[in-house]
This record gives sequence, C-alpha cells and structure tokens, in this order.
Amino acid sequence: MTKKLLLGVEAIGQGAIDGGMSGVYAYPGTPSTEITEYVQENAIAKERKIHREWSANEKTAMETALGMSYAGKRAMVCMKHVGLNVAADAFVNSAITGVNGGLIVTVADDPSMHSSQNEQDSRFYGKFSMLPILEPSNQQEAYEMARTGFELSEKLGVPVLLRITTRLAHSRAGVETVEPMPENTGSLPKDPRQFVLLPAIARKRYAGLLEKQDSFRESAEKASFNQFFDGEDKSLGIICCGITYNYLKENYPDECPYPHVKLSQYPLPEDMLTKLEQQVDEILVLEEGYPLVEELLSGFFCRGRRILGRLDGTLPRMGELNPDHVAKALGIPVKEGEKAPDVLANRPPALCKGCSHHDTYKALNLVMEPFGDGHVFSDIGCYTLGALPPYSSINSCVDMGASITMAKGAADAGLFPSVAVIGDSTFTHSGMTGLLDAVNEKTPITVLICDNESVSMTGGQDSAALGKIESICLGLGVDPDHLHTIEAHPKNHDQLVELLEKEVNYEGVSVIVPRRECIQKAARRIRAEKMKSEQNA
Repeated sequence: MTKKLLLGVEAIGQGAIDGGMSGVYAYPGTPSTEITEYVQENAIAKERKIHREWSANEKTAMETALGMSYAGKRAMVCMKHVGLNVAADAFVNSAITGVNGGLIVTVADDPSMHSSQNEQDSRFYGKFSMLPILEPSNQQEAYEMARTGFELSEKLGVPVLLRITTRLAHSRAGVETVEPMPENTGSLPKDPRQFVLLPAIARKRYAGLLEKQDSFRESAEKASFNQFFDGEDKSLGIICCGITYNYLKENYPDECPYPHVKLSQYPLPEDMLTKLEQQVDEILVLEEGYPLVEELLSGFFCRGRRILGRLDGTLPRMGELNPDHVAKALGIPVKEGEKAPDVLANRPPALCKGCSHHDTYKALNLVMEPFGDGHVFSDIGCYTLGALPPYSSINSCVDMGASITMAKGAADAGLFPSVAVIGDSTFTHSGMTGLLDAVNEKTPITVLICDNESVSMTGGQDSAALGKIESICLGLGVDPDHLHTIEAHPKNHDQLVELLEKEVNYEGVSVIVPRRECIQKAARRIRAEKMKSEQNA
C-alpha cells in the first residue's frame, strides 16, 4: 500500500489504472481534463499501453469506450457535465445494451459555473437512464470507486456513472493506493445480439434493465460507501450526498448530534433512509447541484415528513454549497467577513498577450462596424473572450458548434451578413455538420475558423483538427475560391481586413482560417526544444 497526494481527478485516474482499465476515452473539459492527462503521464499506463489518446468529442469517446467494453476490456470515459449532453444518445442506450467489460462513465459537474454555461446535475442522467451512480465524498473514495467500479459494472451488467464536482476534482488529499489489478484478457459477449438495439431486441433488453433495478438498490444498501450514523438529537435527520458530508463534518468536527446518512451510491438505499425517517421529526438534505434527492424523498416517505433543502430555501437554490451554508441551515452562528471594498475592481478573464485572436477580432470589428451589432455568432473556446472588452465582438455562446448553426439560422431569417467564429478543436468537435448544412443550402454565411493548433482553453491539448481544416472544408463542399488561410498576425492586418470585407459581402458559404500557434503552446514548445538542445550539448 502506497500513499500519494492527489487531486480528486488524479485519484480517479490512478484508481482506474489500479482497477485494470485498458482504455480511457475523453474530450478535454474543465473540471474533468486532468483525469486523462494523469493517465497519459502515468508510468504503469505507458508500460501497459493503456489507450489514452483524446477523442474528437464526448459522443465518440462514449461510443469507443462502449466498443472496448464489447470486446471484454475495462474502459473509462471522462467528460464535464455539458459533455454528457453530447454523449447522451450513446450513454442512455448503453443502459439498454449493458456491458461486457466493465465501463465507468466519469462526469465532472461544475456548480457555480466556474468555467461552464450551466450547472446541471449529472445524477439526473443516471436516474433517467436507470443506472447506478457513485458520488465520492473525498479523494480516497474517488480512488476506491474508480478502482472497484469496473467490477461493480460487470457484476450488475451495466455502465456505472461516477459523478464528481469541481471542489472535489481540484482539491488534494492523501490517497492510499494498492497494487494494480491485471487487465481483462478480453472476450466477445456471450449474447451476440446484446448490442443490437433493433426494437424487438431493445424491448427485451429494456425489460431486463427494469428487472435489474432491485439488484441496483440491493447493491446500494450493502455498499460500504453508504453509511448510517446515529445521533442523540432526533429533532432532525440529515442526508449528506457526496462531498457535502465533509461540510457537515467541518461544522461538527467531534460528533454530529443528529442521526445522519452518508449517501455516495445510488439508487437510494431505501432501508437506510427509512431507518432515518422513522427516528426524526424533519430531514435536511445536503446535496451539491440540483435537488435530486430532495425531490425523490418528497414521494418516498409516506408519512409526510418535512423535507428541508434547496427547494424550500433552507439552502441556496443555485451555486456550490460550503460549510457556511450548512452551518446556517443548522442554526450554527457564522462569522461573516467584511465586504470587499468597491475600490477592488473585477478582473474578468482576458485573451493572453500576443494571442492570435487579438488580430482576428481587431480586423473583424473594423469590417463589421458599418453593419452594427448583432451579426457575429461565436462558440466555446478562448475566442469566447471576444465577448468582453476591449473587443465586445460576438453576440452568442451557447454550446459546442452552435456558432455555425446559429449563423445559418439567422441567415435563413434574413440577417445579412451573418458571421460565425469557431475554433479549430470546436470545429472538429461539432462544427463540421453545421457547415455541411450551410453548404448544402448555399446559405450566405462567413465562417472564421480560428486555428491556434491546440485545445488551448483547457490547457493546450492536441487538437483533432491539426493539419486537416482545409481538407475537411473542401470535403464538405466549400468552394475553393471562398476558402482562405491567413496567418493571424499584426503584419497581416490590412490583408485580413480586405479578405473579410470581400467574404462577408459574398452571398454564399465562405470560410476564412486565421492561423497562428497558441502563444502558450509556443512558449512550452520553445522551452522543451531549448531543454532538449541543452541535454544534447
């Protein structure tokens, strides 16, 4: 047994390796990115040749991991919460197909939207798909759940959803690790039609999923991750979901006076919760994210027990919980800090000094000025910062790939010119199909694919678009006369302005690729080259 100081995401990566994983599939997205990065750099993963390359998007990651499971090997797929929206088709259907090799779907939610468009709760996807859910309360449990989750998946015959949140993902703790298990040898499914979801087969598979629900509940009742703790004060019972158990312990470092349940494996352990309900007058639910358990309990207890939590205002309806929120809910005095003085200015994120997107937005603003605001649709990536001063260039940011499709829809409504701004990795993630729609209908839009040759917003991972953008656009049918590549650099400002003026007035599909390596990626590359040169000297 070895003890390591690990982030929650690193603990999951280590646990998956030690659990006999043969492949991790993911698209980078904060706060889940470091799981895959940890596996990529891990010595055992390299020695075993565990698959650890990035996927083009979360849907392809989910489907590829399901393919590895089909072949009898253990696989993990990782994404942030909005990535599960992209993977939802395959994820929901995987509950029907079931698994052969163990399959863990790790999703990192982002309450308070530190780096996301929303703070959706992935537990609802698990409930919707009727799959078991694991929700660790600390880094050690994150490790154990990743390590044993494959075995649980194989035992229950379905994928397992492992849900974490930002606070656990990006905080460190000591984690005791054990010797890695061997990988599965691999074997094809015993039922050759298990993964064929024709309606007649799917109906039988769905009936089987319904029959398995009792075994899922039984597993949750017996799980060591779920625990019941007695208390002398029966006026209140507390249910702590995942990381919120720590917030309760911080307020009662010695012993909590109330009976409480630590809930880290779903479906709800009915016997354990009934035991709590029969002892107390009211129940307080502490959960990070949406009020899933609170809603479930309102129809779970038959005696009308009062349920406190996010829905009734005992806890804030939105944002992360913290120990102070829990203290206030328990009537414990909280020492409020002084309000930050107004003289402290807000410091929103900004494009890096020297970023190629500066040059693109300077030229774009100049060209769009005669048309007024409201003509530029953007996407998710570093260039989204063009919404902020000093540029204030863009008018949308909804989801991956939506810039091109929204620009097309606006053009269909009569808006001219209609311009889309998208990044290289986002284009191959989910922008290509929108461009195909525009080409097929000869929609008058101009698409700027800002190519900085990496997935820069999440740390500079390799882009699936590297060296392929022009050929992809030509393959989709973009007219070669209206496909242009230009270095995004101050020296080319006038040339880019001239090019933009020409193409935004073209009544058809045009694509401009302003290209220059990410400034941060370039700095890392230069440092690495210098170090290698010094070593060889």
